[in-house]
Amino acid sequence: MEHDLPEPPWRTPRKQPARRSLSREAIVEAAMGVLRKEGIDGVSMRRVATELSTGAASLYAHVANKDELVELLFDEVVAEIPLPEPDPARWREQLTQLWVDSRAALMRYRDIARAALGSVPLGPNALRVTETTMQLLRLGGVPDQAIAWATDVVGLYVSASAVEGAMRAQREEGRLDARGRYIQGEDQARQLQEYFAALPADRFPTFVALLPHLTTGTDDERFRFGLDLLVGGLTGLATGPRAAGP
Repeated sequence: MEHDLPEPPWRTPRKQPARRSLSREAIVEAAMGVLRKEGIDGVSMRRVATELSTGAASLYAHVANKDELVELLFDEVVAEIPLPEPDPARWREQLTQLWVDSRAALMRYRDIARAALGSVPLGPNALRVTETTMQLLRLGGVPDQAIAWATDVVGLYVSASAVEGAMRAQREEGRLDARGRYIQGEDQARQLQEYFAALPADRFPTFVALLPHLTTGTDDERFRFGLDLLVGGLTGLATGPRAAGP
């Protein structure tokens, strides 16, 4: 983690560790291990304290509660997103790749993307990703108001897609059908196709007509399709390239 930015006023102030092995960094590192194995629901102050061979009370001097800990975890994950050197000639390509890389980083840590839904990620690494996103959009000539709103819209899309992917992966780890058999991705798609095909054509003519297309494509293909829609819409708002800066 980098500490060159001011701490948000609502975050627990840093303190010198009472003992050498316990610090905010050590707590976050231990919590990351829990997150990888058990997801957000498995992360608790007591659980992390156990990983550190200490009591939960000793953690509160460094992290206020689970919510703050999850915020720190989210920003730690976001640090893994590679940031491009903005190029006005490649702003669309760079934006798309940035958002693809963002989703990939979130999905490496189970359901951590849930932390970005219903809140504004304001850790130093999240701020850098947002800054790069806004800079690329400005270089492309997208109006400032559209940039401000698009940053929120795309963040929701990327996070929701990552959450959905994590949920699907979790279901496929051990989902049973009515006969007690595990349902894998292909089986689930086949069951959906069979269900849609059984719909009465006179009442659901569009469903029936689109049946060959409804369950096609991988998660990655569908995600890229959504990004193409978003980038295409933003491109349509662009008034022409402009220099970086205010």
